[in-house]
Amino acid sequence: MRNLSRVTSSIKATIFMCICSLLSAAAIATTTAPSSLAIALRAHAASQTAQKNQACAAIQPFYWEIGNQTETLASASVGGRTYTANTEMPIASATKWIFGAYAVQARQGRLSESDIAALNMTSGYTNFGSTSCVKLLPSRRDSQTVNECFMAENRQGGHNNDFDVESVGKFHYNGGHFQRLALELGLGADNNTALQRDMQMYLGTDIAFTFGSPQLAGGINTSASQYAIFLRKILSKQLYIGDLLGAHSVCTNPKTCASAVYAPVPAKLSWDYSLGHWVESDPVTGDGAFSSAGAFGFYPWIDKTKTYYGVLARQGKSGSGDDSATCGGLIRKAWMTGRVQ
Repeated sequence: MRNLSRVTSSIKATIFMCICSLLSAAAIATTTAPSSLAIALRAHAASQTAQKNQACAAIQPFYWEIGNQTETLASASVGGRTYTANTEMPIASATKWIFGAYAVQARQGRLSESDIAALNMTSGYTNFGSTSCVKLLPSRRDSQTVNECFMAENRQGGHNNDFDVESVGKFHYNGGHFQRLALELGLGADNNTALQRDMQMYLGTDIAFTFGSPQLAGGINTSASQYAIFLRKILSKQLYIGDLLGAHSVCTNPKTCASAVYAPVPAKLSWDYSLGHWVESDPVTGDGAFSSAGAFGFYPWIDKTKTYYGVLARQGKSGSGDDSATCGGLIRKAWMTGRVQ
């Protein structure tokens, strides 16, 4: 009888252990499934928005991707394969975020008042004309330096390095602020090749880009995949600017801000400007995202929570950045809410 009792106890113990294992497995499944489901829902909502929302359909073809600090979570080429993750293109003003990160890195996160004024465009250098630094002859393009670009005549009048004392302390969107700061950071003698090399020394050689002209506010050529590496390094705090997103921001809309002179975004939007990047803080439509749209339609962003990044990549006519920002913002909203926009 005692042996039978031992066998019965052993069977009960085994059954109990099996039940516990099953319950444990069920608990793990219950814990992990929603996370996987959330990503699937987000990806579906973002994909459908990119394909079918009117604002996004109007700018196709384009490539978009969204990820976190370690990887890409969703991506697609929309409207054909004209643009992919690796399509290189001029990113125009999306260069500003990269230079802003470089400047902060070069200063080891400790910015002077002069640095801040340059990076949030209140330093008074407001007459820079980007086209004056675009050279068609390869020999001239390859030899032009940051300082030569800054000293050049502006085709609209005056010179790129003109200083307006009345604009000091006022937001005026212009590449002159960044060009002047580049000189202070020791980049004045750099041509396109040297500029790439010197910036990679601080940002990392894992971010691949080139300069088409030595403009710190708009001269970079790169791809969505390479810009995504840069954004992941911000999210993972590998770059000092990861702790300074939105810092030292100023208001930018002359209609709603007495200290603003000029902003290129639509007049209906009241965004702020931080260290080489926008803060999409409009009180009506803004979601607080950080971004840096380029004139030809390249639109990178990091969401307000600093959890996700996104890139919308295409090359349209000058002024296409606003339309990309509209579509990109809708894709971001779809991703953050899990609802098709």
